[in-house]
Amino acid sequence: MGTRATSAGRYLFVHAHPDDETLSSGAGILALRRQGDDVVVVTATRGERGQATAHVPGGTHELVTVRVGERAKALGCLGAVDGGFLGEGNNRADGRPARHYADSGMTWVDETTAGPDPDAPADALSLADLDEVVADIVAAARHWDAGVLVSYDSAGGYGHPDHIRCHDATARAAHTLGTAFAQLVDSGGQTLDVGPDLDRLVAAHHAYASQLTVADDEVTFTHVGGQIDTIATRTHLLRAHPAEDRQPHP
Repeated sequence: MGTRATSAGRYLFVHAHPDDETLSSGAGILALRRQGDDVVVVTATRGERGQATAHVPGGTHELVTVRVGERAKALGCLGAVDGGFLGEGNNRADGRPARHYADSGMTWVDETTAGPDPDAPADALSLADLDEVVADIVAAARHWDAGVLVSYDSAGGYGHPDHIRCHDATARAAHTLGTAFAQLVDSGGQTLDVGPDLDRLVAAHHAYASQLTVADDEVTFTHVGGQIDTIATRTHLLRAHPAEDRQPHP
């Protein structure tokens, strides 16, 4: 495992959808918890426009219920604090009524890159006013007393518009607060290894039965869309000073 990056003691991970915290950063969350840091996960949407591995009775409403439950189970496996959803409770800027950030959906540009869905709903996260999203993340970070804010890189990992929105808003929130910002990247930066917690990482993947199927070898898994992937046993965090980050999407 890489050297400890901070003595701040509490990381706030801002993710776009249920399962992102496990797929994109599960190994890192487990490593941070093992070295004594607190980890809080706040999720922006409920992933209501996602697919499901099997028919979910009740349509979108039932899928949301399933995915919210899977998220809670996975966070328990990872040992992370369930910080709730962006836009409500402690994750909403003072004086504003609670709101729901909807899953924006996506389209595949090529085999590995996503792009915006032209049918994204009006209340989609990717279409929300950036200042409003930033204010909610600032509220969340202050409530949880976070020393480090973590989200995707500027490309949103693979281009999902909700991931990009989370990056832009989290980077700006960190700059507003004068707080460290770390991006989830494929390599480089601080390497956090799952180490002896592999069983817990695999269990977190198993928690998302509506979204993926873990192979019998517990090394690979198949996404709902049919893509085969490998369980990531390392997470890379790259520190980025928000003031030096690229201009966010409007």
